[in-house]
Amino acid sequence: MPERPPVRIANCSGFYGDRVAAAREMLAGPIDVLTGDYLAELTMLILWKARRKDPSRGYAVTFLRQLEEVLGTCLERGVKIVANAGGLNPEGLAGQITELAARLGLTARVAYITGDDLAPAIGDLQAAGHELANLDTGLPLAKADLPVVTANAYLGGWGIATALDAGADIVVCPRVTDASLVVGPAAWWHGWRRDDWNALAGAVAAGHIIECGPQATGGNYSFPDEITDRRYPGFPIAEVAADGSSVITKHEGTGGLVSVGTVTAQLLYEIGEPAYLNPDVVAHFDTMRVEQAGPHRVAVTGTRGSPPPDTLKVALNMLGGYRNTMTMVITGLDIEAKAEQATTLLFGLLGGAEAFEEADVRLLRFDRPDAPTNEQATAHLRITVKDQDERKVGRAFSDATFELALGGYAGFHTTTPPTAASAFGVYWPALVPADAVTQQVHLPDGTCRDIPPTSALESAVPSALEGAASPRSTGLEPVPGAAPTPPGHTSDPPAKVPSGPQARIPLGRLCGARSGDKGGNANVGLWATSPAAYAWMRRHLTTDRFKELLTEAAGLQVDRYELPNLMALNFVVHGLLAPGVSGTARPDAQAKGLGEYLRSRVVTVPAGTISR
Repeated sequence: MPERPPVRIANCSGFYGDRVAAAREMLAGPIDVLTGDYLAELTMLILWKARRKDPSRGYAVTFLRQLEEVLGTCLERGVKIVANAGGLNPEGLAGQITELAARLGLTARVAYITGDDLAPAIGDLQAAGHELANLDTGLPLAKADLPVVTANAYLGGWGIATALDAGADIVVCPRVTDASLVVGPAAWWHGWRRDDWNALAGAVAAGHIIECGPQATGGNYSFPDEITDRRYPGFPIAEVAADGSSVITKHEGTGGLVSVGTVTAQLLYEIGEPAYLNPDVVAHFDTMRVEQAGPHRVAVTGTRGSPPPDTLKVALNMLGGYRNTMTMVITGLDIEAKAEQATTLLFGLLGGAEAFEEADVRLLRFDRPDAPTNEQATAHLRITVKDQDERKVGRAFSDATFELALGGYAGFHTTTPPTAASAFGVYWPALVPADAVTQQVHLPDGTCRDIPPTSALESAVPSALEGAASPRSTGLEPVPGAAPTPPGHTSDPPAKVPSGPQARIPLGRLCGARSGDKGGNANVGLWATSPAAYAWMRRHLTTDRFKELLTEAAGLQVDRYELPNLMALNFVVHGLLAPGVSGTARPDAQAKGLGEYLRSRVVTVPAGTISR
């Protein structure tokens, strides 16, 4: 049979709360599949809180608003819809979609996936000897001594492919991996086998690129001067070919930019080592080639794949207690003395910092001498308290802060009125055997199918597994039957670090950055603007130098990975955001600004490396 043309997979959501109009806007041009990514570790906790108030909820309600605008058009044009908006209640969302279709006078074949929710099985898993040890700390779950409220295994794309093959118009997913929203439709469209490792790996790369919507089309991009169309960026589309290669693009006439830079930035977002583990395949990000293929068209080719591990990642959320934060503004002279006075007075009123399970005090300096405006003479004293007792960290804490208004330092004021406490979660990443998870696809005809993990089928595909690389291997041996890897930077002679006069410049003159959260960890991906700049970064930007530039990381474990094919380095800072986005006291809880901060740091480099 002749190969089918590339499948055009569009994204219309990068998070729960993203642009509602994006779904309608993606139907303004030709697409085959409309996907949406609504889930993150923090989102599962948000959905749990929503479902506790209303047991019929637990899904992303904004998806229904989007669907109401596009369902008729999608059915008329044969556009499939795949989204992980099901969250903690995919069955409930599927029922709501069926009701919506009936209300609109439409008939939609809706499938949904279950099996990711392991919260009811935690006790059984532990009794069977699975400790669910924290991937970052090694601590067994039993020693956490906190109530688990959500526990979701990351599922792969084969359930999605099965649902589409059975004729589903809409597939409602729970906690599948973000990339699975592309892997599943691409595998269905092209009829891939479980052991088509390279094709699957290419789809994982494409899925990772478009999962965060306009972050691939000019959003959060280090070089705004490259973006000539400053309208809101169009959401991305991945045209995935039969061999897994893809072209990343956007609809004609939309804002933003699709370039090697914007795609590389997103490839580096929230990753660890270049061997990117997924339930269906390990995609080796250090094997791909990224090239401009036309205006707003970037080709991603050559991604190599290897068999997935026999485990699945599980994201657990536990109730950590309650927290509250108050920020006092300090102005003018004697900033540090005023901060010390405020801290002493406040905790004196509250019985001492030791009265709380945790107290975090940060003096954030924005002030400057002889400031030209009042605002530029200010600093923020940010105090966060945490405790199991909601009353201690609620209004008792924030009201005490306001008692300093007349009896505290000169110029006292705050950024907010007194606030109530809020519950926070503790993120806990762990692994379980893949065969301990039963993924089920509930089809439009009312039947249900089990989807076994790929690792359970290895005996059925021995030819593909013999000689294949291990999941974490970086020196890949050829996978039998696979096409040769196109040449990339890995096979090009490395550039030399220029000699000559030295210059002191911000690091960002040499590279762009994209940073984000990986649970309690943060990653910072840096890609060079030229081969000479990469040669300098590769030689001089060691983990020790990184810690000097990012002083917060001085006492933390930092992992460093090279991706020469992308002229990039990736750093993972362990524990910077511990115990996770919901619980950290760090003002930038998701490390979104970490990369741009690093780019602002001054380094000494040969003048010949400077290209911007």
